[in-house]
Amino acid sequence: MASELLIQALAPACGAEIFGVDLANPPADSMHRIQHAMAQHSVLFFRDQKLTPVQQLDVTRRFGTILRVPYIQHLDEYPDIIAVLKEADERNISTFGGTWHSDFSFLAEPPSFTLLYALELPSLGGDTLWASQYHAYDNLSAGMKVLLDPLRAIQTAWPHGTKGPAAGARVSRSIGMVRGDSEADREIAQPVVRVHPVTGRKALFVNPVYTQYFEGMTPEESRPLLQFLFQHATKAEFTCRLRWAPGTLAIWDNRCLLHLAINDYDGSRRLLHRTTVAGQRPVGP
Repeated sequence: MASELLIQALAPACGAEIFGVDLANPPADSMHRIQHAMAQHSVLFFRDQKLTPVQQLDVTRRFGTILRVPYIQHLDEYPDIIAVLKEADERNISTFGGTWHSDFSFLAEPPSFTLLYALELPSLGGDTLWASQYHAYDNLSAGMKVLLDPLRAIQTAWPHGTKGPAAGARVSRSIGMVRGDSEADREIAQPVVRVHPVTGRKALFVNPVYTQYFEGMTPEESRPLLQFLFQHATKAEFTCRLRWAPGTLAIWDNRCLLHLAINDYDGSRRLLHRTTVAGQRPVGP
């Protein structure tokens, strides 16, 4: 029953745990409260869920249209699911999502929500962090806001001078990168500050993986301000942290968050299933 639903904030800036709901068969009134909690907390965590791939896809559809994201290999049987997997024998390599980012911000219509469901985890390590970009924007000076509000920045999946994400860093062999994808192999200008279509709040919309330079400026001119924004956006006071357990489902809003997968579990296997919800074209102030 919806009356049994408990929403408990995890950190002041973002994040809440939701108790008392089985997402495989949620009551309609619970989903309404969950949607409201998402707008308030930006990332939600559900423990002790038992979801088959089909059920995870059903949960994903409750948040919008499923997006089949470009350039990442999907499960053969379930092409709308990505296996986020790092094997125990994969040492001294990057983990998928191991740099602060917003998922696929280089798309014309970046994802709205991402769902990540834990299946196999290391005994220690492998946590994930999120950072509120509402708080990052709100804590800028008035002068910096005036400067940033009208700016646009170039985003691309293939950073300049490289042939793949993260400057060619080795990533788990399970994360198959598809070269030559027209959705990924391009540059697109996005607003540096975007207005959230549901809450109406302003959020920073730059990240060190995909954001390259400001439109109308050179990369050299852009670098000092971008570096400041990247560091500012991930201040500890803007973040929350999740210690995963098998059966945990995280759902987060890419339109107002950055996230980071911590790569501290060499020698252990970690497997999660990821699905994505389609979004809208970002709109600036």
